Amino acid sequence: MRTKEEKKELQKFEKAEKLFFFDRFFAATILKLIPYSVKPNHVTICRFILTPIVGILTFYGTYKIALVAFLLTALTDAIDGAMARMRDQITKWGKIYDPIADKLLVGMMVFIIVLKYIDFWTAIIIILLEFIIISVAWYRLNKGYKVQANVWGKIKMILQTAGVTILLLSVAFNLADLLPLASTTLYLAIAFAVVSILTYGI
Repeated sequence: MRTKEEKKELQKFEKAEKLFFFDRFFAATILKLIPYSVKPNHVTICRFILTPIVGILTFYGTYKIALVAFLLTALTDAIDGAMARMRDQITKWGKIYDPIADKLLVGMMVFIIVLKYIDFWTAIIIILLEFIIISVAWYRLNKGYKVQANVWGKIKMILQTAGVTILLLSVAFNLADLLPLASTTLYLAIAFAVVSILTYGI
């Protein structure tokens, strides 16, 4: 038997306008462990707090610990988004600061590790595109347009996370053969970032 809260969550899921492929998975797993008193914005704030910790670990070369910390921090992006959509807790604050938290995490890792182990232009292009994306989102929000993450933006974020993860694995375990795969994954992320901008994704 479903509880009242589970029934309400299922109804919101069925009525939701925009859900992503991983929302149902998180609803059936991780979200069941998170009480309703915890809001998506709380998870976003945790990402702001964890991001500099990941940066410090990476900067000082503790790559194995940094890898775990990075993955946990990146996971909060999927969790807060799924919570907001599944529990009908989307807020203007979240629309603004959730993508900022994502871009701070990605931008920091690009500066610390992508710039060092891949190349200058890949890092610069990633950061420039992230700046354009957040600028477009802010402009549309201030003009009163609907601002909502789209599938291209989510794929871009997944590819960025995968690229940084592979790069961390490469340097943490001296797996030089993974460097080309990390580069290719980040190049794909750049392509999806361009599509995200063209479709007003964040």
